[in-house]
Amino acid sequence: MRSERKTRAYSGISGGGNDKFYITTPIYYVNDKPHIGHAYTTVACDIIARYRRLHGDNVMFVTGTDEHGQKVQQSAEKAGKTPQEFVDEVSDKFRQLADDLQCSHDVFIRTTEDRHKKAAQYLWETLEKKGQIYLGHYEGWYSVRDEAYYKESELVDGKAPTGAEVEWVVKEPSYFFKLSEWTQPLLDFYEKNPDFLQPSGKRDEVVNFVTKGLQDLSISRTTFDWGVPVPTDADGKHVMYVWIDALTNYLTAAGYPDESGNPGEFWPASMHVIGKDILRFHAIYWPAFLMAAGLEPPKSVFAHGWWMRDGQKMSKSIGNVINPNDLLETYGVDQTRYFLASSVAFGEDGDYSDELMLSQCNGVLANGMGNLAQRSLSLVFKNCEKTIPAIPTPDQLTEEDNKLLESASGLLKMSDDVMRASQLHRYCFNIHLFIKDANAYIDQQAPWSLKKTDPERMRIVLWVVLESVRKAAILLQPVMPSAMNKLLDQLSVSGEKRTFEHIATSPLEANEIAKPVPVFPRIELESATPA
Repeated sequence: MRSERKTRAYSGISGGGNDKFYITTPIYYVNDKPHIGHAYTTVACDIIARYRRLHGDNVMFVTGTDEHGQKVQQSAEKAGKTPQEFVDEVSDKFRQLADDLQCSHDVFIRTTEDRHKKAAQYLWETLEKKGQIYLGHYEGWYSVRDEAYYKESELVDGKAPTGAEVEWVVKEPSYFFKLSEWTQPLLDFYEKNPDFLQPSGKRDEVVNFVTKGLQDLSISRTTFDWGVPVPTDADGKHVMYVWIDALTNYLTAAGYPDESGNPGEFWPASMHVIGKDILRFHAIYWPAFLMAAGLEPPKSVFAHGWWMRDGQKMSKSIGNVINPNDLLETYGVDQTRYFLASSVAFGEDGDYSDELMLSQCNGVLANGMGNLAQRSLSLVFKNCEKTIPAIPTPDQLTEEDNKLLESASGLLKMSDDVMRASQLHRYCFNIHLFIKDANAYIDQQAPWSLKKTDPERMRIVLWVVLESVRKAAILLQPVMPSAMNKLLDQLSVSGEKRTFEHIATSPLEANEIAKPVPVFPRIELESATPA
């Protein structure tokens, strides 16, 4: 199996080469099958990547799987499989989920690939040549579940801060990275780059931790062999600590090392999006490794929250873990993507419930954009000879018409402002509010009545509504690519006119349309109360 840069197969979106933008999910640990948290991170990154592409940026979006470590080896043994057989099977599930979610990733990286092993070993050798690695012994607490070392002072009731069990490692030979030397350089880096850690509260958390002083980090293990071999270990017993291996994936995907030992044109990464539980590794270890190797750190790390269900933390023992495939099957891909983007402030914890999901599908999408598009297109199909009305002249537009059109024209700037802060929920909410205003406008103007009393005014009202729908649909493509492209198809908007630059420059033209088909049919569940 191999990872590769995919050919993009979605309509009307192509990089214009204005700016390079490199965004990554964390690579997902393959000790178990994907859950809603994995879907959330991947969809969030996909929305941001698609948004930037629609602005004409040259985007690389990377996701993938983290396949080494003690926990994976133990999971494989429990399943009665070799580690490679086990990771091949589970990695395929993550790859399939990303495809099922219609994510537009350019690279799916796996840490068992030869090119990644080469990159990890090259980084190790670079750090060693720069005097940043030495051989010693590690003795202390280690969590197999977290693949993390903990100080005695960090334990809570004898467990890791995450609640994971810990075990005492008895004086195991280990190579160490001189992390302690990077305490002040890291603090200086955070000060010079205040936007490196997002949301801002996470910055304070990391700075406080680093200010207390860092200890050298054990970066190899000898008690298991499922990992990248340490290239300079004479005895051949050491494999790399899973995090120095895993973090290097971001370099591997970017083309590291090239013939000159550099990371390639997309480095440094513009944005690493991660769960808050792995913030320390990305905010402390990763920039320290990179600076020690003479490489630039990423421009930003964004840590989002966790998902709960009905106010409870998800766990296998409770039986409330959400399988994202169940959501896709029950509600649909676009509806699931919209729910994930709109239902929680990006960076905070989210709480899933079937009632909230159904409310978003029916109350927001079906009753909002779906209703507006369906009734306006149906009126055009029945009363305008199946052709979108011609663009009205300025003197034909009323104050109410201009108010809605001006509001539609302001959506792009409003969206840019909130997307600059990665506030996906506000991006969705602002457009939702606009759609409510557009529905209020069509109710007030009542074109179904105008067809008898003033057919010319009816045509103007319908053009104003559909032009508003066009602009909103183009803007919502990153969130719901399939549904919005189907809607733009119904509006007879050509593929090359679906990028953001065309919001202002390509008003809806008098093209013939086919019989409208609902984009968001209502969803009825036997066990839930309809919204």
